[in-house]
Amino acid sequence: MAKTKWGRNETVIWPPHSPIYTYGAVFLAIVLTGLFLYCRFSFGNTPLQRFYTPIYMRSALMGSVITTRQDKYRMLFVSGRTASVRLAKDADVIQAKAPKAGGKHIPLALSSDALKHGCGSLFRGPEQFYNDALLSAYLKRTIYEGNSLFDLYKLPLLFGFLALVVQLPFAIRKDLRRRTELKYGRRLKGPEMLSPKGFNKLVQGGGIGIKTDDMKEMIRIPEHAEAQHMQIIGDTGAGKTTIMLQILRQIRSRGDSAIVYDPAREFVQRFYDPERGDVILNPLDKRCPYWGPSEELRRRSEAKALAVSLFQPPQDRKGEFFIESPQKIFAFLMAYGPTPEELVKWMSDPEEIDRRLKGTEHAHLIDPKAHQQRAGVLGSLGLVADSLRLLPKKGEGNGEWSATEWAETRQGWVFITSLPAEREALRPLQSLWIDLLVLRLLNEPKDGQKRAWFVIDELASLQKLPQLHTAITENRKSKNPVILGFQGKAQLEYLYGHLAEVMLSQPATSIWLKTKEPNAGEWVSKFIGKVEIERLRETHFDGSRAGRNFSLDRQVEPLVMESEISGLADRHAFMKYENYVTRFSFPYLDVPIIASEFDLRESPDDKLPYDPKNLIGSRPQPQPEQLRQEPQIAGSMLPQVSPQGHEISEPAPTLADNGQQSLILRG
Repeated sequence: MAKTKWGRNETVIWPPHSPIYTYGAVFLAIVLTGLFLYCRFSFGNTPLQRFYTPIYMRSALMGSVITTRQDKYRMLFVSGRTASVRLAKDADVIQAKAPKAGGKHIPLALSSDALKHGCGSLFRGPEQFYNDALLSAYLKRTIYEGNSLFDLYKLPLLFGFLALVVQLPFAIRKDLRRRTELKYGRRLKGPEMLSPKGFNKLVQGGGIGIKTDDMKEMIRIPEHAEAQHMQIIGDTGAGKTTIMLQILRQIRSRGDSAIVYDPAREFVQRFYDPERGDVILNPLDKRCPYWGPSEELRRRSEAKALAVSLFQPPQDRKGEFFIESPQKIFAFLMAYGPTPEELVKWMSDPEEIDRRLKGTEHAHLIDPKAHQQRAGVLGSLGLVADSLRLLPKKGEGNGEWSATEWAETRQGWVFITSLPAEREALRPLQSLWIDLLVLRLLNEPKDGQKRAWFVIDELASLQKLPQLHTAITENRKSKNPVILGFQGKAQLEYLYGHLAEVMLSQPATSIWLKTKEPNAGEWVSKFIGKVEIERLRETHFDGSRAGRNFSLDRQVEPLVMESEISGLADRHAFMKYENYVTRFSFPYLDVPIIASEFDLRESPDDKLPYDPKNLIGSRPQPQPEQLRQEPQIAGSMLPQVSPQGHEISEPAPTLADNGQQSLILRG
């Protein structure tokens, strides 16, 4: 017996080693068999058959052993004035209690039919010797209609046997589990390791699921837990993308919307559907629509949120001035409602910035007298300008798109993609788009609005998302789930610092795949939790009073060791929801490719000014204005030093006729 207190199964009496559940099943089967036999005896036999049952059993048993054996029996007779004495038959008696001499009762009485035929009394005859075999044959023929005892009671016996057969598998399984608990320990409190079937049985989930190798049904979490987010952690190739493919298939079948960050461009190939209204946000992709930050603003104060997403501080937390200052200048410039092309022009022209900031509280940030400060701020602005320069101009893109308007209609999916070589240049824009969508989707959904899922694969390939922490901690009210995929805790700590611990603790569902990094494995083990185990310790001692002694021992140990995490095979995982943990494997379920992963958009700003395969013949030539100005410098008298250290004076070489320029530095 056990009682529950504060989540622990406290032991009061722990039964001995014997297979108590099997014994209980046998005992219950015997009880049920007796009940079935009693029902057959009481309701399936005639009154006379019930009366003769002991005699029939004894004579049949003894007669089958020794055919010539005789024994004393008292048979039941009827007699009357007009009827001779004879053995009673079924038609002569009914169920009743008739008083007889000596205080004994016969539970039978004469029937009306017997009375009509002149029978007036029913009595037991004196004890006489009868041959057991002959008496058994007589009773079988005249009283039991040719049925043996086995024929009469074979159905109750069969039902009793079936009751035992039905109970035994459950009883044996419980005994084996109990023996395992006795050997390896019994969980008292802490997380509980379950099979996938056991997980589904306890969680009773009807939400998003994962197809496994162990059973036909999916492992499912509750529907309300979807909005409490999910994180998928594992090394490259362990199976994160496969799980996300399963999730995206279910999102598509539901008709929900999705914002998919797809750095490997695997999801856009399988789920991009222009007819659904899908959008690809990649300035280098021909399918990317026109987008401008000014179109996203609804209030002037929102410009600072855009600036914070674009300009991120370095990870060592030094030089924040050169991040916060560009943020302020960018937010100020946004008040003019510029197009991306105008923004690039302004941010690349210090004089234009000086003119627009003149007389404002931001003018001192790029004071011409503070050369290093001015250069650092302008340099940060230039980095973002490089990203904005890649955006398609109005009329060049595949239509127009706004995160603010999309958050209202939620028509189609949004894919944010990139090529590895251009990812560094696109990172500020990608972070800004995700942050914008988070901000616009924080409100509670209106009637008829679709649920929007954030599916972010390889989170560490993005720069810090200021609004991601908000999405994970506050987005539950808006019922827009967030699915995060990354390789380990260290990646998030590098990007988000102390906020990483809070962010990692928020998702209600966590899935861990193979993680070889030791610190990551240790963190996963701690995250899953420790369990209190109660073990039966057996002590042997010898001597004149040899025997065994048993005692209970309690220990606290991790439910999953870090070596189990690092040793997982590909497409094997642990999943935790609340205090339920399950280990499972899952198949690779591919989705047919229906779209191109990347469709290059020709952009003049992104073209090289030379042919990389023919460097000499394709180098850009100096402009005529440069040719007229440079000889004045090149042909001036520059001091030169001879090898002996004496200064000499002679004209420096000028430009050659073929346009090539040589420059000699003098010491």
